[in-house]
Parts: sequence; C-alpha cells; structure tokens
Amino acid sequence: MATGVVARVLLDSPLPQLDRLFDYRVPPALHSQARPGVRVLVPLRSAGRQAKGFVVEVVDDGEFEGVLSELDDVISVAPVLHPDIYRLIRRAADRAAGTASDLVRLAVPPRQVRVEKSWLAGDHSRGALPVAPTIDGYAQHDVSSLIRAEHTELAGVAPATAPGRRIALTAIPEPTRLQGGEWVPSAQRTLAQLAVATLSAGRSAIISVPDYRDLDHLAACLAELVDSEHVSRIDASQPPASRYRAFLRTLDDAPVIIIGNRSALLAPAPRLGLIALWDDGDDLHVEPHAPGVHSRDLALLRQEDTGCALVLASHARSTDVQRLIEVGWLSAVEPSPRRRRRIMPTVHQVSAEGPAHQARIPSSAWKVVSEALATGPVLVQVARPGFAPRVACAECGETARCERCRGPLALPRAGSTPSCRWCGSLAVGWTCSTCDSARWRSAGRGSTRTADELGRAFPGARVIVSDGATPVQRAPGGRTLVVSTRGAEPIVPGGYSAVLLLDGESMLARESLRVVEDCVRWWCNAAALAAPDAPVLLVGVGGWVATALATGRPEDIAERELADRRTLRFPPAVRVAALIGTSDAVARAQQSLEGLDGVDVLGPVALDDGRVRSIVRLDVARGSEVASRLKAELVRGATTSAPAIPGRPPRRRVPALRVRFDDAEPFDDHASPRASS
Repeated sequence: MATGVVARVLLDSPLPQLDRLFDYRVPPALHSQARPGVRVLVPLRSAGRQAKGFVVEVVDDGEFEGVLSELDDVISVAPVLHPDIYRLIRRAADRAAGTASDLVRLAVPPRQVRVEKSWLAGDHSRGALPVAPTIDGYAQHDVSSLIRAEHTELAGVAPATAPGRRIALTAIPEPTRLQGGEWVPSAQRTLAQLAVATLSAGRSAIISVPDYRDLDHLAACLAELVDSEHVSRIDASQPPASRYRAFLRTLDDAPVIIIGNRSALLAPAPRLGLIALWDDGDDLHVEPHAPGVHSRDLALLRQEDTGCALVLASHARSTDVQRLIEVGWLSAVEPSPRRRRRIMPTVHQVSAEGPAHQARIPSSAWKVVSEALATGPVLVQVARPGFAPRVACAECGETARCERCRGPLALPRAGSTPSCRWCGSLAVGWTCSTCDSARWRSAGRGSTRTADELGRAFPGARVIVSDGATPVQRAPGGRTLVVSTRGAEPIVPGGYSAVLLLDGESMLARESLRVVEDCVRWWCNAAALAAPDAPVLLVGVGGWVATALATGRPEDIAERELADRRTLRFPPAVRVAALIGTSDAVARAQQSLEGLDGVDVLGPVALDDGRVRSIVRLDVARGSEVASRLKAELVRGATTSAPAIPGRPPRRRVPALRVRFDDAEPFDDHASPRASS
C-alpha cells in the first residue's frame, strides 16, 4: 500500500520509549516545506495531543502498510537539525544510553522568530577568505600536515581516503601580545592560527573551550587574523537572539570558524576541516544534564564521522588523552624544549630553615616574591576562596558542620558568621555535635585571608583577589599581588614576574580519582601565565609528582596515573556506568549485564535519599552492548515511578533508574567536596 511522501520525525521528548523516529504522512500542502531538519508539529495517538519534533528524513512511498497520521504543521522552514548533526547525536546518545532529544536541545537553540525571518531573507554570501598565517612556536612539519589535510579534499581526494591528522598538542606556556596591544595566553593564539589556516583552505573549523575567559581570549586572537563575518560565537551566556543568530550562520554554505563551549561541537559546519578542543580535563567540558556526554567524546565521534583534523590541546594532558596516545589514536606534538615550563617545588630547594621550611610560605618563597615584586606583578594561587575555608570546634577540633544538611562550615569574610559550603545556611547558634561546645575557630586560609596577610607583609603593593565570587579577567602590571583560586587567575601584561602555588598538599589530599591530574592541570595553567624564565614555585608537594614538574614533563604524571588505573580497572583504562535508582531497578539492570565478559559491578551502596548506586566497569570494546542493554532497562522502567522518598514532594515522579556513563563522580569522596573557584 503506497503511503505517499513520508516524514520520519524525532519527537522533542525526554522519554526513552519515544527515542526513535516516527513516520508521518506529509499532506500535499506541506510537500515543499517538509524538508530534513525543519521543526514540525505532529499528533500523538492519545487524547488529541500534539508534540513538537524535527524531520530527520523524507522518503517517497514508505513501506508501512497501515494508515499513517499526517503532519499537523511545519513550524519553521529553517533546516536547523542538519543530517550530519543528527547522525552525530544519535551515535553519542546510543553510546551513553541516552535519548537523542536531550542532545538536540543542546545543539539547536530555542527559536527566535524575528532572527530566523531575517536570516531566511538575508544574503548569505561572505567576503574573501583570509591568508593562512604562520603557526608560531612549533616545528612546521608538526602542524603543516594539519593544513595539508584540508587541501586534499579540494584536490578531489575524499576524506575517507585522506583522513585528517589527530594530535595531542602541548601548548606554549607563556602569554603573548597581539598587534593591538592586548595580552592573551599563547595557547589561544595557536588555536586561532590553526583555525584561520583551515578557513583559508576553504574549510570550516570548530574550537571548543571550557569557559568565558578562554572564549574571550580566543575571540580577541581571531579578531586580529580574520574578519568577524567569518567567525560565529555560540555561547550559552549570550542573549537568546544573539545565540540563535550565530547558530543560523553555521547553516550557510560558506566556511566558518565556530567558537564556543560544549554546544559548539554540535553546530553545523560546511566542509568541516578542523576540530580543536582546549583543556579537555576541565570539568566544564562535562555536560551536567542527561546524557552527560563529554566534549572530548563529541569531538572524537565527529572527527571519526567527517575525517577532519583533530587537535586536543592543553598545558598538561589528561589521562584520557594519554590513553589515546598510547593506543595510537593521537600523536603528541610539543613545542621546542626551550618553551617548556619547569615548576620548582620548594621541598627540592636546599634550606637551612629547619622546621620553618614547613611553613605555608617558606622563607625562600618569601624572598622570590619580594624580589619579583620589584620588577612586576606576582601571582599567588590558593586552594579555597573566602577567609577561612573550614571552621572547626575550638574544644575537640572536629570540623564544624551545618545543622541543616551536615555540610562543612566556612568563614567567607573576617568577622562574619560561619555559613555552610553546601546549602549556604548561616550557622547562628551553632553547637558542636560531638562535644556540645559553642566555640569555634577558623582553620586554613582562603583567598581573602591570604590577601590580607600578604598585603600587610608587602606594604605599598596593590593586592587583587580573583575567585568565583569576584572574578577578574585582567589585572594591571607593576607592583601588584594577585591572589587567585585555581582557574580564576587573571592575565597581566607581559606575564607575571613570579608565580607562587600554595596549598599543594591540601589540594592533593582531596579524595578523588582524578585529584593528581586535576592538580597538575591547575598548576600548569597558572604557571603558563608567567613571563618567560620567571620563577614558578610549588609549596608543599614532593615525590614523583614534584620531580616530573621540576623537569618540565607533566606528561610523565599522566602516563604513570594511567598505568595505575589499568592495574585497578579504573577509568579511563575502562569505561564506567553509574546506575542510580531503587534497589529493584538497579538489581534488574545489573542482571541484564550478567554473562558479559569484561564487565564487573561494584555495589550497590545506599545513598542518603533512599536510593542505591552501583558502578559498572566495562572494557571499552563492550561499550555498545552494555549501553544497549541499559537503555532497554530504562525503556522498561520509564512508565514506572519509584516509591515515595521521604523529604520529597509526594506528587513528584521519580525515575526508577538513571544511568550515567563515564562519570568519575562516584569515585569522589563527597564528605569533603571540591570548592568552586
């Protein structure tokens, strides 16, 4: 039975049982509008309801023998869901046992009618392409092959027979000055040069960075090299109209440089030639919403699909990148040896201080700071924001905890009332749960307290605090002390005269699977803001980590960490999936995986909210099969609500089972959570 023109539609629904394509007959009046990628309105089978969706395919004379429902309407004729992007989303969702519509919401911004009408009626032609710039700081044979890969398709060689090169790029650890006088990290300038070189060859480029600081630096570098009409910035912090306008620009046929955060990797890009990802170890590359796909995984899947060049750049590579290097998927590219940054641990310095050498700031570090202030600004990195990152009982010494949620108390400012680091409640009338004492004392030093102490020690010096509450993007030069939490370090003209990394021992004491590589990444990123040959001191860290940093080889740390995790079967040596839900649902999910080689389960363990959690460890080769079986369990339990959980509203529907792949959070100790910077 012929059914005429049929549209295969992806419904905009998070329900796993609806995560497939539905066939709808296209009425003759909508034949010219129902194209792949457009937004549509379709009927559901019950109670005359309607749902929004996207047309993925349009076929003639579908094979369905029954009667198909008709499309109700085409909401917009703009083809916002490109077929290549849907294919990428489908692969990423299946890999994580998630639903494609969740990723579509990340990829396609909400519609802005006026912006869309202007784009549909506008002129999509662009100016002349720029001339390829020189890539500074690297041997030309290391980077020129990336550019040559872009020319091969133009010469008639298909991407499948001439795949782009995949490299792990160690960034140049120093700031650089643009022609307009602005100072930026060298890493962002290198990525901008690679993107412009790709654009000059008639190909598009995508650069994904963790946060707005990196994005602003990258935009400044590109503004020096290429006209703004060739750059599209897709950023979640943009006004809705601006973001949608930038997204629509990527639908044009003209090549474009796309910059942004996680969602930039899901933007359409005509003739994609390069994907670059900066600092893949940063937590901001992990999508917090389901299905929680990492930017690195999106980049790897899209590179494999398109055959473009791939660059994973950082100052200190993650263990995930190290694994890809060791299996031969990536090749390492590093700057010349003289560009390596060495971080000197103070424990390696010969000192006659005796016990004073164990002070938070040893006298040798005081001396370096004092001498460096005479020539320029000094950066001091600390672990925690606020005045005192921990409050303890004055009698028994136990950590003071919130009476509401049992979170740790901290002192945000000198003389203020302690507050909870988890829920923010003020600890008015606090008493110790161990000894009933009502007296507390501050423990540790945060950014504010450190700034107060350094300001008194160096009178006349300008003191600037940069943390999550008061971020500073750029700081002035001269006699300036910048006290910053990790990740919030501002850039200064010419680079810092010295960098002092404090609280290294307390940073490493955090119970987390990735604590070592996280700390190394924080330290190396801060050290990269120093001027060439400026001293960088690390306080409180010794052993093999200190030795690798002192020799300028942080990659040795990633190599050793990965070897340890292979022995213990921890990620990224294996993949993991966290199963969270009712005990029955988690048990059924575990049973569905029985008999699979290379798969084992840790748990279940009880959580505070009445649910349980199990951790599934699986060999990388088993990923597809495990994800498929867990997705089937999600579909099975999608219409079942979990029993009522004490403390939650009774009408709230709680999924019986949740699955999250490749998440290191279950391996972290939440009794002492990481403080935000």
